[in-house]
Amino acid sequence: MQCSWKAVLLLALASIAIQYTAIRTFTAKSFHSCPVPNPMNCSLSQETESADRLCDESPTFAYNLSRKTHVLILATTRSGSSFVGQLFNQHFDVFYLFEPLYHVQYTLIPKLTQSKSTTDRRVMLGASRDLLRSLYDCDLYFLENYIKPQPVNHTTDRLFRRGASKALCSPPVCESLGPIDIHLEEGDCVKKCGTLNLTLATESCKEHGHVAIKTVRVPEVSDLRALVEDPRLNLKVIQLVRDPRGILASRSETFRDTYRLWRIWDGTGRKPYNLDVTQLTTVCEDFLNSVSTGLNRPPWLKGKYMLVRYEDLARNPMKKTEEIYGFLGIPMDSNVERWIQNNTRGDRSSAKHKYGTVRNSAATAEKWRFRLSYEIVEFTQNACQQVLAQLGYKMVGSEEELKNLSISLVEERDFLPFS
Repeated sequence: MQCSWKAVLLLALASIAIQYTAIRTFTAKSFHSCPVPNPMNCSLSQETESADRLCDESPTFAYNLSRKTHVLILATTRSGSSFVGQLFNQHFDVFYLFEPLYHVQYTLIPKLTQSKSTTDRRVMLGASRDLLRSLYDCDLYFLENYIKPQPVNHTTDRLFRRGASKALCSPPVCESLGPIDIHLEEGDCVKKCGTLNLTLATESCKEHGHVAIKTVRVPEVSDLRALVEDPRLNLKVIQLVRDPRGILASRSETFRDTYRLWRIWDGTGRKPYNLDVTQLTTVCEDFLNSVSTGLNRPPWLKGKYMLVRYEDLARNPMKKTEEIYGFLGIPMDSNVERWIQNNTRGDRSSAKHKYGTVRNSAATAEKWRFRLSYEIVEFTQNACQQVLAQLGYKMVGSEEELKNLSISLVEERDFLPFS
């Protein structure tokens, strides 16, 4: 009797799978036809793995008739990603979203930042790719699966960092703005615009010629292969990297509680026995793996990948931005030029919050040399030796060399886009 029940169950599951595959084949136009992981389902990892396999292996059809350019800024925290995001956010014809994958992480795996589980990574990446497909198709309703509490009548006040996206703080999405409110500060957006209407946001997205998304929640470019090869998209990846020593210094200052032990080491000269070195090594490993993939120029990345060092952008923001837009094939906008001029010559103290972008960009790029002790710099160099060499960052051999700003620690390298 027991065997017969198992047989019936297996036949039922097989039937469902066949029907699902058939339906998905004939509805491939939908960007979000893959099943959404249910955070309440105890078999989440199995469900997501199956969904990934179906999404990545099922037939697709080329129909991106508008040929919008879909831009993904691939970065890590405190690498200058907010600055790069603004280079797209200011463009009149680019619909920009700041970290929409935040909602995926904190709905599915709230403690992902502490988790090194392969299963957690698979769950996060499967759901993230599915959401990105939908957002690039201007289907912002799909975000509702991950916003808690769930939006009512497609309106919400819980979108993460809404104010960092200009299109979401401008007419027609924000209907209450007057002529003097054209340039809203991030904090003023929610106050003046009220709740976000996702229907208006979706329509605004469709009216823009291009869509750009910034994320620090995808570890490597190879994780994006299914999207890059999707003929329904015209996806181009800007991978932003920064000297790991600069990232560590910036994180220690910004995330003071999380990096408390690093600050104790920096202040006392004594390395804590329980220091979480993965806070550093994970960055270097992800950079090494991702950049190696990009620089090896696999056929699936041809014309789709550009590596940008934050230090190069900080030293020559206008020139580098022109190169980025040239790679994307999007005309440079005067709004972007104006923003660069106004936001790369300021004093860091003029930024209103820790994610601000107003600063002297050239001075900021190597300011970490005065924030970290030589002992921590030496430790970082040993832990990240491969990626430092790969990206053209020079080692320092003494305290004097570390503090001497006349010695540049960035080699002249020209990382040409893979075209």
